[in-house]
Amino acid sequence: MWFGDLSNTGAADLAQEAIRSTNNFDWTFIALFAFVVYVYATELHKKNYRFVIAGLSLYMVHWFYEIMNAIICTATGYALWTVSPESTSFMLLIGVSWELSMMFAIAGLIMSKLLPEDPKKKILGINNRILFAVGNAAFFSAIEIFLASTPAFIWVYPWWGTIPVFITTYIPFFLAAFLVPDRSPKFQKIFVGGLAAVNILLLAVLIPLGII
Repeated sequence: MWFGDLSNTGAADLAQEAIRSTNNFDWTFIALFAFVVYVYATELHKKNYRFVIAGLSLYMVHWFYEIMNAIICTATGYALWTVSPESTSFMLLIGVSWELSMMFAIAGLIMSKLLPEDPKKKILGINNRILFAVGNAAFFSAIEIFLASTPAFIWVYPWWGTIPVFITTYIPFFLAAFLVPDRSPKFQKIFVGGLAAVNILLLAVLIPLGII
């Protein structure tokens, strides 16, 4: 499925009623969280700080996008992307399940391990960080084609789909993961810490107000 379909509005409506419901909770919630903690603890123990920064950079951008997607849902009636409640142990927001969130928590860390050591090295005349960001974005967007064809992942708007998500979502995700670790420690702290503060503030304000 390359683009959304208005016939999916029924499934999207049901999902809106199940946000942060514990009806489908199971113990995979704890297992996945423990795995993510282990991954980060291992990298910190090895002092692989650039991989930690790569992971956190993507994760902070991911959360900002998820908050914006939830705001769009409230403003227009439907989110750009929606997860179905029956597919997850816990829906954090309209577009992100616990399982997806844990995957994105380590996606940047994992993929950054494939990068060349030299941040200035060019491949086919293109900076390797840019090329790998576009390549990873294409890979993740292709996976969404399959996901959107299942009941687990819902696209409603006909103009939203693989190409828009590739350009507007996944390329920024991986640019953050691959470029921020090459910047100064001060910039890294501002980027990760600043986005974390913005995300926490938005969640703390918008969830109690019932907006997301």
